[in-house]
Amino acid sequence: MRSALRYIGLAATAAVWIAAGRRVTSTGGVDVVTFHNDNARTGQNLSETSLTPSTVNATTFGRVGLYALDGKVDAQPLYLSAVAIPGQGAHNILYAATEHDSVYALDADSGAVIWHDALLGQGESPSDGRSCSQVVPEIGITSTPVIDRSRGIIYVVTMAKNGSGQYVQRLFGLDITSGAQLLLTDVTASVPGSGAGGSGGMVTFDPKQYEERAALLLLNGNVITAWTSHCDIDPYTGWIMSYDAATLTQTSVLNATANGSRGAFWMAGDGPAADSSGNIYLLEGNGTFDAALDGNGFPIHGNYGNAFLKVSTAGHLAVADYFEMFNSVSESNADQDLGSGGAIVLPDLVDANSQVRHLAVGAGKDAHLYVVDRDAMGKWNSSSNLIYQDLTGALGGGVFSTPAYFNGTLYYGASGDALKAFPVVNARVAATAASKSARTFTYPGTTPGISASGSTNGIVWAVENTGTAVLHAYDARDLSHELYNSSQAAGGRDNFGGGNKFITPTIVNGHVYVGTSTGVAVFGALVVPPASPTNLHVVP
Repeated sequence: MRSALRYIGLAATAAVWIAAGRRVTSTGGVDVVTFHNDNARTGQNLSETSLTPSTVNATTFGRVGLYALDGKVDAQPLYLSAVAIPGQGAHNILYAATEHDSVYALDADSGAVIWHDALLGQGESPSDGRSCSQVVPEIGITSTPVIDRSRGIIYVVTMAKNGSGQYVQRLFGLDITSGAQLLLTDVTASVPGSGAGGSGGMVTFDPKQYEERAALLLLNGNVITAWTSHCDIDPYTGWIMSYDAATLTQTSVLNATANGSRGAFWMAGDGPAADSSGNIYLLEGNGTFDAALDGNGFPIHGNYGNAFLKVSTAGHLAVADYFEMFNSVSESNADQDLGSGGAIVLPDLVDANSQVRHLAVGAGKDAHLYVVDRDAMGKWNSSSNLIYQDLTGALGGGVFSTPAYFNGTLYYGASGDALKAFPVVNARVAATAASKSARTFTYPGTTPGISASGSTNGIVWAVENTGTAVLHAYDARDLSHELYNSSQAAGGRDNFGGGNKFITPTIVNGHVYVGTSTGVAVFGALVVPPASPTNLHVVP
């Protein structure tokens, strides 16, 4: 099912480029095992001590490596510190997945290849673009994998095409130290329903119609996947699937438009977010919504197109609550769906009445910033949005990204808008940004990441992905204060090529790792040579 494992020693490299006078070092001790750092998808690493507002500038910080791989890196790179490699000792490892259906384990400090696994069967190739311009020229691994360090497994979804023109989606579990295939299952599913592509009262997952763009979620011993279509090419519906992390046995399936059509999960590469009670939160794309509700306020046919979903994982996947815009049907018809952006779960917050609030945040193409109460999301009302907060005018464009949260502030990078910082006070998100970047981020905007040491030395990192990619670093206290960007140094010193549509930076152990159209760029402290002595007097 997979090509023979190629175990390569540290003497070999993945076309590593390290400039003279630069180095890649690491302090160790911090892991990044999932998209945007945690299951809440906040995007914050609060254990970063090397990167500070005083050390990140174009004189002392810049590109220190460029690791060439065999395809585009659309998935966020992941990181494990001090992994014991048999016969080689401990290494900090960067895991990068490509659209050529490969997973690389790279020494994060040198770029040397520890292992490289090509996850294709004999006669197979990555999928073509499926007549859609969203992921081109090939579709292999699009979603960010997830790592279970306690099991020693990295989970990854691949798409492939065989010589007969048949398409297959697979979920792998690979050994983090060797790349050995430990677990494997083909992705299949069927649920009762009369939805698009169904037959005989059943709707069946068709692997050629879908891709796994949303990042994987590891929650309570299960790997959870959420599926999108290729553009809006019918037929497709809204699949969420759960697998036992120990065996990859499928444990549950939910189709959020099983009796309708569309309603897939794009979310700009964000993964389902989760709270501490085991509920997951997703933003659904344009699709069928039943305006007729049952006695509990749920759609009578179970169709939730264009919704902010709360899905329970207790026993099996099931919609526990939802929020739907009052004009959801017209927004779906106009392709103004909520599911273009990603959602995050905020930490517990206390309001002005000393009540603890459990909130989540999301936004999509209509540029509203939606804040939901996770205990009562609002469901649907035909005349108004019955929601905790509906902020209009806060964002300057549609959202094709995921926000970040740090130290009482929500950071959003909407399309065609500046990166903005919204204070969260008394469990309310401010309607106006407290600060914003001078730079405007064109489509698709930007998904920021945070580095900080506890609540201090906060830096907001953002990648400008249109044309020549640019990495930006801003003072988290004031986004008008840009600390660094990769176009500042003379001679294109820090350039790293073309950007990827939804790429998110990984900030860990004094470095920033950015997926590119050809591999991974690495940023960190530069080695500045000492000044040459002048007017030296030699004593005879």
